[in-house]
Amino acid sequence: MKTCALVIGHKKNSPGAVNERRKLTEFTFNEALASEIERAVVGVNIQRVYRRTYTSLPDDLNELDPDFILSLHCNAFNKSASGTEVLYYHRSALGRQMAEILQQQLVYALDLPNRGVKPKNSEDRGGYLLQKTYAPCLIAEPFFIDNDQDLEVASTHYSALIDAYARGIEEMAELIS
Repeated sequence: MKTCALVIGHKKNSPGAVNERRKLTEFTFNEALASEIERAVVGVNIQRVYRRTYTSLPDDLNELDPDFILSLHCNAFNKSASGTEVLYYHRSALGRQMAEILQQQLVYALDLPNRGVKPKNSEDRGGYLLQKTYAPCLIAEPFFIDNDQDLEVASTHYSALIDAYARGIEEMAELIS
């Protein structure tokens, strides 16, 4: 059975992006979501990972030796940007394939603007994690948490979001030889 390291983006004392109106942080949203994804995934071992520090995260993940890594995040920008994107390391052909699978699932579930899969290098936001992990690694940004409409869509379609992640993880595991 393949193993997916499911990383909860950020941590309790550094919770990431926030929706001001709902007082909901990226960490709080994704910690709850990770538990639901774990229950929904069939045929793939899920190893939930909490970040100690951003610098230590790649080594912590490499020590677990997963088959692939999915880091759960929510985007934020200017309270009006909208859409779904998945980031992968620019030199990873398998990472790109996996990103396309997950992007398709997330866009179908939320029906937000498709911002596409985004190749990242070590200098880009998220690039350090994507480059330093041995297993293919993705950073999922399914919606903009600082955009009230995007958050409403994610909340209204929460079950579909869980299912999209579960199907994506199951499909991505099939790519691993």
